[in-house]
Amino acid sequence: MTDHAPRLFWFRRDLRLSDHEGLTAAAAGGPVIPVFILDPETEALGAAAKWRLGLGVAALRARLRARGGDLVLRRGPALDTLRALVAETGAVAAHWSRLYAPDWVARDRGVKAGLRADGTGAQSHPGHLLWEPWEVSPRAGGCFKVYTPFWNTVGPRDVPEALPEPTLTWPAAFPTSERLEDWRLGAAMERGAAVVERFVSVGEAAARDRLDAFLERAGGYVRDRDRPDRAATSGLSENLTYGEISPRLIWHAARRTGAPEKFLKELVWREFAWHLTWHTPRIVADNWRRDWDAFPWRGDNPDAERWRRALTGEPMVDAGMRELFVTGTMHNRVRMLTASYLTKHLLTHWKVGLDWFADCLIDWDPASNALGWQWVAGSGPDAAPYFRVFNPALQAEKFDPDAAYRRRFLLGFDGSRHPDAAAWFDAVPRSWNVAPDNAPPTPLIALAEGRRRALAAYGGALRVD
Repeated sequence: MTDHAPRLFWFRRDLRLSDHEGLTAAAAGGPVIPVFILDPETEALGAAAKWRLGLGVAALRARLRARGGDLVLRRGPALDTLRALVAETGAVAAHWSRLYAPDWVARDRGVKAGLRADGTGAQSHPGHLLWEPWEVSPRAGGCFKVYTPFWNTVGPRDVPEALPEPTLTWPAAFPTSERLEDWRLGAAMERGAAVVERFVSVGEAAARDRLDAFLERAGGYVRDRDRPDRAATSGLSENLTYGEISPRLIWHAARRTGAPEKFLKELVWREFAWHLTWHTPRIVADNWRRDWDAFPWRGDNPDAERWRRALTGEPMVDAGMRELFVTGTMHNRVRMLTASYLTKHLLTHWKVGLDWFADCLIDWDPASNALGWQWVAGSGPDAAPYFRVFNPALQAEKFDPDAAYRRRFLLGFDGSRHPDAAAWFDAVPRSWNVAPDNAPPTPLIALAEGRRRALAAYGGALRVD
């Protein structure tokens, strides 16, 4: 049944029209007024994530306008903004897709309670994950703390088919909207935005194309997924972050085309990260394992600054940190390597690295970022053992045997003249005072000495089973 009273749909990290339960529910009730709110929680995003979000919002707005609609942009606290829109439009309800990070959960609960207290309908919907975090649990109750039992539980489950794009109707007139360009969401990117923009793949149509292209080459995924010198991974983390494609659509497309189970397991690793974030929200900011609270991490320090600036003197580490600034992403194998170097060779707190990635990644995901850093550092659930210290030189020999990845991002390395390596100098802040003719950095610490120091610190501070 429909009526003429509009419904607000509040877009956040679900910037698509297909397989969208919340939008479908709103459309079933009557005319829809799509809304995006730049609230304090969104303002707090890191530089790259906020800039990339702005690109996604622009793409969604264009898609809605092509269907005769629009996306209303407003800035301010979410509850206040939605209340104002209800008053302006006579909307009888607001819908949105659920999110699960602690700050977002607190905001959304306040919005739902406030609107309902006003007599306005307020309804949240699934759509960010394959399964809601509370729908998956061990037989004994609680939450999963190890990935393999999690996968063994959800892997055989049926996943509902993706929904088609709903038929949308619009109000007679849309409320006034702010201008996206006035928000300057990319201001903190400075000159880096022009460099990174060459590597983004924005919007729902681009995400579908990216999925199709990956599925055509998925036969090599298991063999090459750890090779940063090869285009073996899907690249869909960027689009999943902003909800430009649903995990359900990816799951079924992969099943239909016979993509390797290993790829589905990586999709479910994202689910595991959000499962843990929902049940143990401390994971995003504090040591998941309490016994690590006493570990004598170094806080931010000059060595960590060298790491941020890709000047550690370890070619594989520096190549990864430069890939981050040039493309806004980093190959997952190299994320583990750079994280291990910071936390173990340099004994620097994982939160220093977590915060840097949150500022620089266009595919920043609070759950996956936190689980990844704590997995490498050893402080998280299902973590790497404390004695696993990635050796950058050995990792390079194994996963970049022809040095193609290092040549791509390190100008002058093995005679490199690669344009992506040169682009790093155009992307970084001018205050770093780096230039192509600078001498290569000397290593911060000998690899064997860094490992020895890390093992001594870990063994002396932790009770290890």
